[in-house]
Amino acid sequence: MAKFLDCLGLSFDDVLLVPRRSPIRSRREVDTRSKFTRRLWLNIPIVSAAMDTVTESRMAIVMAREGGIGVIHRFMPPEKQAEEVSKVKRAENIVIEKPATIKPNSTIKEAKDLMSFLGISGLLVVDPENRLLGIITRRDVIFEKEDKLVKECMTPRDKLITARPGVSLEEAREIFRKHKIEKLPLVDEEWRLKGLITSVDLIKREAYPNASRDSKGRLLAAAAIGVREREIERAKLLVEAGVDVLVVDVAHGHSEMCIKMVKKIKQIYGDSIELVAGNVATPEGVEDLASAGADAVKVGIGPGSVCTTRLVAGVGVPQLTAIMKCSEAAEKMNIPIIADGGIRESGDIVKALAAGASTVMIGKLLAGTDESPGTIVLKNGRRYKIYRGMASMYAMLGREFRLRENEAEALLDASEYSYYAEGVEAYVPYTGSASDVIRRLVAGLRSGMSYLGARTIKELKENAVFVRVTETSLRESAPHDVEVV
Repeated sequence: MAKFLDCLGLSFDDVLLVPRRSPIRSRREVDTRSKFTRRLWLNIPIVSAAMDTVTESRMAIVMAREGGIGVIHRFMPPEKQAEEVSKVKRAENIVIEKPATIKPNSTIKEAKDLMSFLGISGLLVVDPENRLLGIITRRDVIFEKEDKLVKECMTPRDKLITARPGVSLEEAREIFRKHKIEKLPLVDEEWRLKGLITSVDLIKREAYPNASRDSKGRLLAAAAIGVREREIERAKLLVEAGVDVLVVDVAHGHSEMCIKMVKKIKQIYGDSIELVAGNVATPEGVEDLASAGADAVKVGIGPGSVCTTRLVAGVGVPQLTAIMKCSEAAEKMNIPIIADGGIRESGDIVKALAAGASTVMIGKLLAGTDESPGTIVLKNGRRYKIYRGMASMYAMLGREFRLRENEAEALLDASEYSYYAEGVEAYVPYTGSASDVIRRLVAGLRSGMSYLGARTIKELKENAVFVRVTETSLRESAPHDVEVV
């Protein structure tokens, strides 16, 4: 016999936060740091969604530089996804432990191709024992014949400035200043290559003081995996690439397949890798995933702007209610939750965090930026980008075609793809830089926290009082009775 839950399901537009007495004199007093997983903190509580029209390496780099994190989507070959993670981890370093190298007898064409593929401006030349022989940069090869050898064009090691492993950042900065160089190889007494420091990385470190970094100074990166057995190999490649967080990403996270995958990943990697799982919409879902080993749980079934699960399948829980119910279970299990979906304005971020989320995952607001995958489309004189749900028809067809390229994968039961689409494709307005979008959202978050007298996310949750509103109140909240310029 079917049951009714004894509660009213509410979404973000159904409530407002009641302003409280505030001791905050400036919004700069507000600290937006929050937990992403059990052990990992972010400087801003914003995560970009694991969608193929939202997050690849470019978006993940921007997210980390701004203090959040990006989840690189899984709808690509595992090797390609691992390379996307590597791009994020290479984007900034204190010390590059495994710098890109090339052999002296390689051709200039090989050097050019490798630099282009990795998106870097130089390669260290080493012998078979990894002893430094020299360096070759784009300036060395730009006008050279492609069949020429690297050793004929490189700068030899007797003309290089090097340092020993363990050099401090202050010492490295002084070496760069004194010798006017861009790259500082780290070598031992026998000239074996131990690392590399670049002036660009030092400059970026100062330019992005709020960035989310790992213990080695590299930008944080997360990546999604699925729940099938073959995803174990994907996870292995991602971990080897340096990923900080694996996200078991499926539409219905409260399923046996998802729970088994969480257990399996934890069994293999233990606490050496942070693990997020979802999506769920109930306290029971949070409890089961946390018990299986998840370090954070994503909450949200159907609230996304391009998701039609609630219409097609008739299931879901209004997002605000889902967050509040799930956060109670998460607190008992000592893990954070990630509110995934339904964020349309910065005020929705404030409401989601106040309701109990530790971070929010955003798709649509970032899909129209320069850093999202895909090209700008001109439509009726205006610029747009394509945004689609990962259960939309074209997204599913794309996955089927990719699988059929591999004979082994083609043996999968074709019924796996006999879905009624639970998402749509849509145009979203082009919005320029993702950094600008993120900073506006964070400014709105700081404003909301100041209205509640909250200097931290923890105080925001403690001070939050919601009031239900009517449709008339909702209209009153937006510009009205005027012609907007």
